[in-house]
Amino acid sequence: MLKVLKAGLYTSIQDLGRFGYRDIGVPIAGAMDQESVKKANLLLENDENDAVLEITMTGPTLQFNSDTYICLSGAQIVATLNNEPIENYTVVKVMEGDIVSYGRLEKGFRGYLAIKGGLGTEKVLNSRSQFYPVTYLPRLKDGDEIPYIETKSYEPKISEVKIEEHFDLGILQVYKGPEFSLLSDGQLTEIFAKSYSVSKENNRMAYQLSELITGHSHSMLTSGTIPGTVQLTPAGRMIILMKDGQTTGGYPRILQLSEESISILAQKKYGDELRFKLS
Repeated sequence: MLKVLKAGLYTSIQDLGRFGYRDIGVPIAGAMDQESVKKANLLLENDENDAVLEITMTGPTLQFNSDTYICLSGAQIVATLNNEPIENYTVVKVMEGDIVSYGRLEKGFRGYLAIKGGLGTEKVLNSRSQFYPVTYLPRLKDGDEIPYIETKSYEPKISEVKIEEHFDLGILQVYKGPEFSLLSDGQLTEIFAKSYSVSKENNRMAYQLSELITGHSHSMLTSGTIPGTVQLTPAGRMIILMKDGQTTGGYPRILQLSEESISILAQKKYGDELRFKLS
């Protein structure tokens, strides 16, 4: 078991998502920065869909009750094993009783902790991703205990790699959304010529951008949305749906982020700047 001594700001269990239930209103959920998750699982020779801990800004304090191997990825958050520094994208052996703790955030916004063999919590609708009310709680709390596979004889083929991170990237590759044709020439110029900053309204459900563009008066029926859908409100605000975003919406869906761009955006926090580039 992995004991959560301190849960941190928002630490949750996530795999790559919950698929096949959007018709009954269940979001995909899953890790916000899937590129970082896949890299950590690859280093541990896990399945890329094995569940990990997603750590937002302020990390947890965790105690391991049996031997295993871990790998950190994503945001650069100061982390220690028994008060000794550990680095991202390095396979680290932990022993029974060892404590991993997190300090200050240095770059990015969301970090990940993968364990050899993955986390062994119950699957709900074919996924371990926490999302309330599908799962009992949306995130971990102090005192939680999380099962994982004990590993003593594993010998990693690669113990560490240097990764070119995407924290500093500010360009989001987008595709035309279903209502892209509703945009005027003026709106198109605004969207692709301006820089935008992340507003305070950002979480696992959606990111809002602080800057407005020219609004609209289009009405439409509620239609399907997916993570990365960019909606435009009548007031001219752009809302980018993320992994816990609703499955339908009534605003024009003007753009769609690529999966790589969702991972880039997941590492942005309040005030960070970005631009759109049409693919």
